[in-house]
Amino acid sequence: MTPLEIVQVAALEDNYFYIIHDPISGETALVDPGREAPIVAALEQKGWHPTYILNTHHHWDHTDANLSLKERYDLKIIGPAADRGRIPGIDIAVGEGDKVYIGDCEASIYFVPGHTKGHIAYYFDAAEALFSGDVLFSMGCGRLFEGTPDEMWHSLSKLMKLPNSTNIYGAHEYTVANSIFALSVEPKNADLVTHAAKVKQLRADNIPTVPTTLGLEKKINPFLRPMSDEIQEHLGMIGAPLPAVFKEVRRRKDHF
Repeated sequence: MTPLEIVQVAALEDNYFYIIHDPISGETALVDPGREAPIVAALEQKGWHPTYILNTHHHWDHTDANLSLKERYDLKIIGPAADRGRIPGIDIAVGEGDKVYIGDCEASIYFVPGHTKGHIAYYFDAAEALFSGDVLFSMGCGRLFEGTPDEMWHSLSKLMKLPNSTNIYGAHEYTVANSIFALSVEPKNADLVTHAAKVKQLRADNIPTVPTTLGLEKKINPFLRPMSDEIQEHLGMIGAPLPAVFKEVRRRKDHF
């Protein structure tokens, strides 16, 4: 296993920014920094100097500190090629199949449109770490602001092929609200019932529910479970194509 150290930084109402540090090379990357001050405070506490920003998509709460952090630290900004014109200060544009490195630690780029047209995710194989931005959350997925249900289902299907041990570092603390909706479409799912109670207690104690694991999400996340007999029955879509079931689950969540 890689020695990568990952620090989670809570900011705004419910965002998580991440700091990835390779202790061997000293290289450090900031994932989706929407605010400068909490990132700088966390870096100073660790004594780290950032070398890169890794952006997943263009939304302001993931990119607002790009330029100020670039000026402060003279770092390089990596972001989605498909969104190059909307990523402030981008230096290196990447897409599906490209690789980025923090020291010798390699991340594969996954093109995962749906939430936005240009969204990407970063998967560090050796660290079993996926930085999913706003595509995949615990018990949820991102709203379809720019993409289609078919695009999002294709993107999630791609990520579902990663190892079940993958740690998913989503960009928001939406888990309690997501669990309430998940229970509304699959109330007899024992794994879901158990985990929903756990996350409710974690948040009551002000403990993050992120990261989660892909193996767990396959058991409890309704957006990864259109094949569930209970979900299909609840929706009146028994035997329907999985993209159609996913589309209906997303529609119901949008109006929940």
